[in-house]
Formats: sequence, structure tokens, C-alpha cells
Amino acid sequence: LPRFYEKVQALHQDPEASVDNPLLAFSLIKRLHLDWPNVVYSEEATENTQALQEGFQEVEEELPGAEDLAGAAQALMRLQDVYGLSVEGMAKGSFQPAASGCLPLYSPGHRAALSADDCFYVGKVAYDTGDFYHSIPWLEEAVGLFRLSHGSWNPEDGSSLEAALDHLAFAYYRAGNISHALSLSKEFLHYEPSNQRVVRNVAKYQELLELGHAAKAVPLRRPNGTQLRSRDAYEELCQRPGGQPYLERLPRLSCSYETNGSPYLLLQPAKKELVQAQPHVALYHDFISDSEAETIKGLARPWLQRSVVASGEQQQEAEYRISKSAWLKATVDPVVVSLEKRIAALTGLDLPVPALVDHLHLLALGGQSMKSPLYRMKSGNRIATVMIYLSSVQAGGSTAFIYANFSVPVVKNAALFWWNLRRSGAGDGDTLHGACPVLAGDKWVANKWIHEHGQEFRRPCGADPSD
Repeated sequence: LPRFYEKVQALHQDPEASVDNPLLAFSLIKRLHLDWPNVVYSEEATENTQALQEGFQEVEEELPGAEDLAGAAQALMRLQDVYGLSVEGMAKGSFQPAASGCLPLYSPGHRAALSADDCFYVGKVAYDTGDFYHSIPWLEEAVGLFRLSHGSWNPEDGSSLEAALDHLAFAYYRAGNISHALSLSKEFLHYEPSNQRVVRNVAKYQELLELGHAAKAVPLRRPNGTQLRSRDAYEELCQRPGGQPYLERLPRLSCSYETNGSPYLLLQPAKKELVQAQPHVALYHDFISDSEAETIKGLARPWLQRSVVASGEQQQEAEYRISKSAWLKATVDPVVVSLEKRIAALTGLDLPVPALVDHLHLLALGGQSMKSPLYRMKSGNRIATVMIYLSSVQAGGSTAFIYANFSVPVVKNAALFWWNLRRSGAGDGDTLHGACPVLAGDKWVANKWIHEHGQEFRRPCGADPSD
């Protein structure tokens, strides 16, 4: 118990920082869901056993569940992929790109190293789904760390060197690397020579090698994401510092104070930064105040649920959408009413009829999400989007416009605006966008989606049909 307490205290000295750093967040969830119950119900907890277990049972329902822990592990692998991070670096608490010569993407004030048991669990989450591309490097890291500790085992740990070797050997076998699977299995038998299953595996691997199967090993390939067709372009944008490829080649970009002909903005014009001319994407700085942002977040917190995507006329959860969301009606609070008026003044569009505009949509905790192809028959397609950043992040979280080849970093209290449709009513494919995962921090955004019906005189068709 003292050892476990000291470990937790060292990792989580600042409770508020625990969720900002994804490695600390994963460690905290794992300590609460796996490690602490292992201590409470271990044979070593002989003194005050009943009191320990009763105290744990009182708070058990409030602790993170298996889905939370698996999601945290998957989130680490998602960060590993999108930002090209080194597994060895992540295990040491560093967000270091795997490519040599690159600077760390983020340097936390308090570095949180993962234990051998932590790395084993991340690898096992991938292993259980047959994803050996991700499981092998995490299990390799777990084996290496267990070896450094000479195979020692603690009551709070759910794994051991033997378990890591066993999983890693089979992962290499499934990946086609028979010789390495054999080597790891023999090392396993050094610790458990009576394990007949592994004895049979060794015989099988030796037979395969004698038949010449060693040459069939192929490089591991990352699983294809069915929902993200432009994955390479998306990830390059997420990794790109600054978001724009060649700023000196974009002379049309500008900053200005805008009233849009609205008396509402006359005394306090909007601070417009034109981010991209085609498609037209603008960032309006200081669009809301700190107090307004906190009010909106407070209103949304009780209603947050796992984000969904459109699937025909139904909505369903998707693995690639890991954020939580809520909807706020304009009548819920005067702050939301004021924000709706500001959006109408900024865009020049009408927001009076609920059927013609979605309620304010709140997204929390960042994550990766793509624009939904949702089409509503009564109100038409989305003509415009206003995305308001309610918080700042330490790293990551940019909005990547994949086909247009640029990204916009998170700017607290700013509003990002773009037209989803051309004046002709045709969709603008260049506005396809994805949210880069938050590398460090707590990301909140509020989206306002405005639909085309009722806007015919606010944004009429142009003279050019292709416009």
C-alpha cells in the first residue's frame, strides 16, 4: 500500500494537470480501474481487508470502467499515428516524433513515464483486436521494461514479463516473423518451463522454420481507416507547424475590422483574419469573452454524450469520433441568445426559425472527427458553419481542411467561419475538414450550422453558375 500510494502521488501531484497530458490521463484511469482493485483484493492486503473492500465498493460505480480504459489506450495509439510519435518516447513521457532529428511536439512540465504494466495494457488492447501493427511496439516496450526490473511483479500489476513475452511471441507469429516468435517463446519457457501450450508453440515454430517459412515475414502494415480516405494528407496537416504551406505565396490574405453592414457590430467590429481565400475561411478573433465561454461550457456539461455520425436516417457512434457532444437551444440562457444574434450579424444570414438552423452544438475533449454528409430535406443542406473555440490547448487540436491543404490552430475565444455551399448551391468539397487529436490540453468548441432554406435573399445566387 505505501508503494502504491507513493507511485500515485508522484504521478498525480497536480490533479488538474492529469487530464491535460494524455499519458497522465491514461495512467490515472488505469490506476483507478485496474491497479487499485488489484491492491484491494490482493492476498497481500491482509490487514483491514474488509474495510478496504467496503470503501472501494462505495465508490466503485463512480470510477472509470473498462470502456474508458480501452478508449484511453486507443487514444494513445491514435496520437502515435497522427503525430508520428515514438512508442519508446511516449513510454518515457516524451512526445517525440519517431523520425530522427525532429524536436518534441510537446514538452510537459511534469514528465509521466509509463510502467511496463501500462505499456502491456496498451499493447493488449491492440492485440485483442488483431492489430499487431500497434500491439508489437507496445508489447516490445513492456518486455524491455519488465526485463529491466528482472521480471519482478507487484500486486497492483495485472501483467508480468511472462505475460508480455507470451503475447509478443504470438503477435510476431501472426505477423509472419516465426524466428522471433520462437526466440521469445524460448525465453518464456525459461521462466515457466512447465507451460505445455508454449512448449507446443515452440515445436510448431521450429517445424515451420524447418519448412522454410522464415522467409515469409512481411513488414507490418498499419490498419486501414475506412472512414478517413485522405489519411496521409490529414496527418501531414496535423503535424505541420503553422498550418499553411507557403504564406509568402498567399498575398490575398488580410486582417480587417468588419461590421458586415450590421448595426449590431457597429460599436465593436469583428476582428477578421482571412485564413484562406478559396475556400473562403475566416477567423474572427475575440468573438466571445472568457465568461461567455465558461457559461456555455457549464450549460453543456450535464448533457454531454458520445458523439455520433449520420448513417442514412439513423445516427450511430463511430470509432473515429471520440469526442462528447451536447445541443443547446437558444432559449436555454441569455448568453446563448446573445451569441446567436452575434452569429447572425457576422454571417449576414437569418437565424429566426429553428427548422432552418441547428441548435448550438458543443464538442468537448477534442478527438478526430470528419464533416458529416448530413442532408435535411426540410431545411436543405448546410450553407455555412461557425466554429467557436471555447478553450485553448497546449498542443494539437487543429482543424485540418484536407483537400484545401491547410489547417487552423486552436485560438481561444475565436470563431472560424466558412461557406459549405457555393452561391450556385453546389457543395464545396474543399471545406471537407477533420479535427486533429488534442495532444495536450482540454478542447471545447461550439458549432453553429446554418441551412440554406430561408437564406435565398441573404445570399443570392451569383451571375456565374460556377460561382
